[in-house]
Amino acid sequence: METIVLGIGETLVRDDRRWSSWADWLGVPPHTLSALVGAAVAQGHDATDALRTLRPGMDVEAAYRARSAAGRGEHLDESDLYQDVRPALGELRAAGVRVVVAGNGSARAGELLRALDLPADLVVTSAEWGVRKPDPEFFARVAEVAEAPPAATLYVGDHPADDLFPAAAAGLRTAHLRRGPYGHWWADHPDVVETAEFRIDALTELVALVRPPGAGAEAAGAGAIGPDAEGAGGEGSGEEEAGGEETDAAGAAREGARRGALRSVR
Repeated sequence: METIVLGIGETLVRDDRRWSSWADWLGVPPHTLSALVGAAVAQGHDATDALRTLRPGMDVEAAYRARSAAGRGEHLDESDLYQDVRPALGELRAAGVRVVVAGNGSARAGELLRALDLPADLVVTSAEWGVRKPDPEFFARVAEVAEAPPAATLYVGDHPADDLFPAAAAGLRTAHLRRGPYGHWWADHPDVVETAEFRIDALTELVALVRPPGAGAEAAGAGAIGPDAEGAGGEGSGEEEAGGEETDAAGAAREGARRGALRSVR
């Protein structure tokens, strides 16, 4: 692996501040908005549909501009990063890997991320490129800035429809991160299992993927894609144990709904 490209929201940055600030702006309890975000995710919809549930017909972009004008725009600091971000990115760069951060976000988000001085060679947002995931043009730009062949470029993200599927369609290698609502809810969906070359629970697991042959290769192979490397439902999977009892019609119906929902946004 020569280049690793990572998304932003729920890959590097926790989204709880984002949703809490929206809840405050709309005058609703944070847990109300969080529940609606979860419902949108479970149905395979965009998480911002939760905002439109509270305010039907809401223009999210216009509301974002209004918040900024009122001095209640985006804020991002070290506490918003997941704890594994700096260690993982630092080790990847030390191993000679080009590290790129490229995901959906505003120009302001790009400024705030770069101000954190992450161990990355490039940090860029969709607003700065003028195109958002999952648009194929976004991943064409990713391929350009990777400065490596697609077969040597790994895109890492939590969102199947925005990250995993379009990155794979662009010929990039893919890693699905079990993090955030999308990452957890859709982790064992058959389409995700089939498409993701690697499935990980933490960014630090990426380090094992870039070790040169003969330098801890056995350890890399054992830890590269997490405890369920063989796919969903493998022996020893905690999620299998949690859901193993659900074999009735209700469980089958729920799984069928999940599959249909994900295909609808693929």
